[in-house]
Amino acid sequence: MMHNPPHPGEVLKELYFEPLLLSVTEAAHALGITRKTLSAILNKRSGISPLMALKLSTAFDTTPESWLELQNQYDLWQERDQIDHLNIKRLFSFVTNRSAAAVSL
Repeated sequence: MMHNPPHPGEVLKELYFEPLLLSVTEAAHALGITRKTLSAILNKRSGISPLMALKLSTAFDTTPESWLELQNQYDLWQERDQIDHLNIKRLFSFVTNRSAAAVSL
């Protein structure tokens, strides 16, 4: 079972901001975004968009895919617990049963 993945903002803070002693103000300026936008990411109130992934990858010499994958893993984990509470029918079972019934006709 997969562990609870970190929010991309946590990764950004721990791997880049803290070691490089970056301030929100200087990083926001370098990324061409507002302090408010960057703060929301760092504090897990906002996610990483494709555009932000491109900006982060350029600024920190990473890949945009790595930032988007972090975001996808985080989002999927957050939603995983909710799936049992939704009224979603399993189409695969339904289709399989219907196909089996049609074959037996």
